[in-house]
Amino acid sequence: MRLPRNFTNYVLLTGILGLLSIFLLYPIYLTLRGAFYQDLSARSGFTLENVARVFEDPMLVQGLLNSFAIAAGTTFLAMCIGVPLAILSVRYKFPLKTAFNALILVPLILPPFVGAIGVKMLLGREGALNSLLGTEWDILAHAKFFGVIVVQALSLYPIIYLNASAALANLDPALDEAAQNVGAGFWKRLLTITLPLIRPGLFAGGTIVFIWAFTELGTPLVFDYSVATPVQIFKGLKEVETSATPYALTLIMLIAAVSIYALGKLIFGGRAYAMQAKASRASSEAPMSPVAGILATLVFGSVILAATLPHVGVILTAFSQPGAWYQSVLPTAFTTSHFEQALTSDLASRSINNSLLLASCAVLLDVVLGIVVGYLIVRTNIKGRGVLDALCMLPLAVPGLVMAFGYVALSLGWPFGKGDPLEGFVSVLGAEPNPIPLLIIAYAVRRLPYIVRATVAGLEQTSGQMEEAALNLGASKFTAVRRIIVPLIAANLIAGALLAFSFAMLEVSDSLILAQQQQHFPITKAIFEFTGRLADGPYIASAMGVWGMALLTVTLVGASVLMGRKLGAIFRV
Repeated sequence: MRLPRNFTNYVLLTGILGLLSIFLLYPIYLTLRGAFYQDLSARSGFTLENVARVFEDPMLVQGLLNSFAIAAGTTFLAMCIGVPLAILSVRYKFPLKTAFNALILVPLILPPFVGAIGVKMLLGREGALNSLLGTEWDILAHAKFFGVIVVQALSLYPIIYLNASAALANLDPALDEAAQNVGAGFWKRLLTITLPLIRPGLFAGGTIVFIWAFTELGTPLVFDYSVATPVQIFKGLKEVETSATPYALTLIMLIAAVSIYALGKLIFGGRAYAMQAKASRASSEAPMSPVAGILATLVFGSVILAATLPHVGVILTAFSQPGAWYQSVLPTAFTTSHFEQALTSDLASRSINNSLLLASCAVLLDVVLGIVVGYLIVRTNIKGRGVLDALCMLPLAVPGLVMAFGYVALSLGWPFGKGDPLEGFVSVLGAEPNPIPLLIIAYAVRRLPYIVRATVAGLEQTSGQMEEAALNLGASKFTAVRRIIVPLIAANLIAGALLAFSFAMLEVSDSLILAQQQQHFPITKAIFEFTGRLADGPYIASAMGVWGMALLTVTLVGASVLMGRKLGAIFRV
């Protein structure tokens, strides 16, 4: 019997949609359902009281307001930093521009919560700044809220910069030139032409930054800023089997994130796409006067200096003898023993091995799925590919904390708990948990968008004629993909895989929530554990952070070389 022409494509589409339904939509559903159980232990009944009780608790309401304010402040500050830098980089020539374009990505090589360790050493009451100025300002004690915003904005603004740069590079300069010819000044052209045309890029980057900051768990924990929803959910994890409050909080966080995304899409993401599509030639770089060039160099240099201060603080802490950086501008005694302990101590070495295993398995899954998904989206016209594309991008729009909490709920019920055949094979809580399979799945789902976006970008830039010729000569579709498509988009696949691997290695929410015992700790959970250990704990945590910085530096540089300005396409919803 002859199969329909697109039978294989529909089988692949159905299979991937099934996997995403089980490991993406179903955990989200469990979180939503858990918020409405009347009897959580029996998983029965329906009530709205769990959600209502959240809004009756002043501390929980304040946590939601604080988290929203942190996200809004972080996004606004990241926009104020990233957009001007993107305009300078794309539109003008100035001294050291090439070096700055590489250094601008430096903040991405350090998770915000690790950078918070360095900031505490620099700005704490006994830190470097007070020692330099001879003051006793307890900045972080009275300004933890602003400390969280600044640390996160300085870490995340490159996402805005990458998206804005990619959007600006695709604009038709004829529009700006025409406005200039009729007397429009710089600011009028910026506000009425440039910014409206790059709204999709700004919205794409801003969405990721907002959701990331809204659900960021590590930075508030390190700053001991407990009145924030992510921290309240994390601390409620011990009650997850008996209390519906953590589920209700997670539900409210998800609704808030999705609503803000939908509202932004409606306001900022609509008409601008059509306008941007009319660009007919690439933007050109204009030379700057000597004075303007020096000012542009100073702007870039100042931002990079401020953004690297947390990194400097982490590096100095990693090299400092315990207690040697106290009421002094710099450590008074140095050592390299913390780096050795960061690789050889039982907790550190085990966490590194765990992260290598988890990230490698997750990326392998993502590469296979990403190639298939990218092929179905770009090279076929089957029905349902739009749904597939949207589902693959959903992890960027859904808070990581929601996903992690959903996997906890998944481990408590079907198919991994409560008397099911697979009970014990996958578990998060209990005396003998085994979260490894869930951690691999969580990492893979959370980082799948990077591989899919990189694959789609590569396929859109390559012609399909060669694979069609191979099919006409009798090659199977699998052979055509393996021998022709994969080699052609290898650079994009490598770039996406590098980023997926690095961010999986340094994943925060899934690691902190799903790994509850030391033998299962990934790197980020081990770093967090060390930060709370007295004596040498923060120093070893900083050394592990430096090793993580080195890893991300190599991968980001490699991905940037392979994709150039198209790297911003990976950070889009």
